[in-house]
Amino acid sequence: MAEKSLYDQGLPHEEIMYREHYQRGQDFCKIELFRSAREEFRAALHYKPGDEAAKKLFEECKLQVKSDAKKVYLLVPIVLAIIAAIIIFA
Repeated sequence: MAEKSLYDQGLPHEEIMYREHYQRGQDFCKIELFRSAREEFRAALHYKPGDEAAKKLFEECKLQVKSDAKKVYLLVPIVLAIIAAIIIFA
């Protein structure tokens, strides 16, 4: 038997919006798009501010974004130094 659509379950608008944002956040996490996931969990928390699961995932995404940013900040100067070396010695 086919599962009922989220819209056919008689849920309030806030619950539907929460579930949509929460699911999108989980989907973004699966493909490691943590900035997008973080924003989806933030939107989910707008509809259900006290939800512990969404809060936890929001914080995890926030930490992952911060970690990724640190990696980029470390690599950019190295790449620029390599490019500068190539230009100077070419």
